[in-house]
Amino acid sequence: MTQTIPTPRRPWQPSKTDRFETLGVLLASFALAGLTVEFTGLNGKLGFVVSLFFSLLILNYGFYFQKQGKAAAKDSLLQVFTVMAIVLTLIPIVSIIATVVGKGYKGLHWGILTKDMALASVNDPIVAGGLGHALVGTILMVGGALIISFPIGVLTALYLTEIRGPLTRPIRFLVQAMSGVPSIVAGLFILSSLIYPVTKALSGMMGSLALTILMIPTIARTAEEMLRLIPNELREAGVALGGTQWRTVAGVILPAAKSGLVTAIILGVARIIGETAPLLLVTGGGDALNLNPTEGAMGSLPYYIWKSFLTGGTPEAFARAWAGMLVLLIFIFILFGLARYLSGRKVG
Repeated sequence: MTQTIPTPRRPWQPSKTDRFETLGVLLASFALAGLTVEFTGLNGKLGFVVSLFFSLLILNYGFYFQKQGKAAAKDSLLQVFTVMAIVLTLIPIVSIIATVVGKGYKGLHWGILTKDMALASVNDPIVAGGLGHALVGTILMVGGALIISFPIGVLTALYLTEIRGPLTRPIRFLVQAMSGVPSIVAGLFILSSLIYPVTKALSGMMGSLALTILMIPTIARTAEEMLRLIPNELREAGVALGGTQWRTVAGVILPAAKSGLVTAIILGVARIIGETAPLLLVTGGGDALNLNPTEGAMGSLPYYIWKSFLTGGTPEAFARAWAGMLVLLIFIFILFGLARYLSGRKVG
């Protein structure tokens, strides 16, 4: 007689019986929530969600209390709270994405990324004009902000992690404080300190400077956390080979943290790419393609979306605004996807 060897599984992995029991509790909770909505004053989707939450708490607690005891029942309560918190977090995210995609695809056409709005208004037919000028302006302004803020952010992170001088605590405090600065404050600062007294003109460069103020804290804090992940053994090995501190940093620490620094760049870009308030104040928001960030008004995706909603009142204007949001959302998803991929790679 052949003996059947059971398939091994991890102790924390639920069995088929556990899955069926969990499914039964879930279905019973839905049924109880439906009956509660039917025979009480709880109406609508909100009433059903509240009923489902309490039904899950009661049935899940009772099931695990009878099966495994009081400790498992208390653990089941925490599981229900965790699942409901995740669901409540995902509801607005899914709603935003579904709304933007559902309304934004109507404004897409073949020339949307190559045409500008120099000879068209937001109320013209969709095929007349596009957001090419806004896309190019966003890339130029974000690129300019990156060129300025990346060296400053990385040097700040190196000071906080490698040098640790007497100004470490004040600098860390200022970086954390700058992370919470409202974006419009950055635009007002550039407007009052540079545009009115010095340049007397709006331009893409002023937009880059305003975005730099918002980008530096993100890069500095992310780079600091990434540099802390570098093992101290690498620093000790560099010093043991006769290298100075800065030689060790340049030849050992920074190459080992390369993927983390790329992640800091991507997170910094994703932080500022959708900012609207500072760009409304300092860029001028041109409708024509402008490749010179130091002269003339320059458009951007946030300004394009804002103008389509503000100055237009037709379905075409709203379709342009939603299409601009869809393009902007796609860029942000790409950036955060790259950040997740690069941050998942092994350091060094």
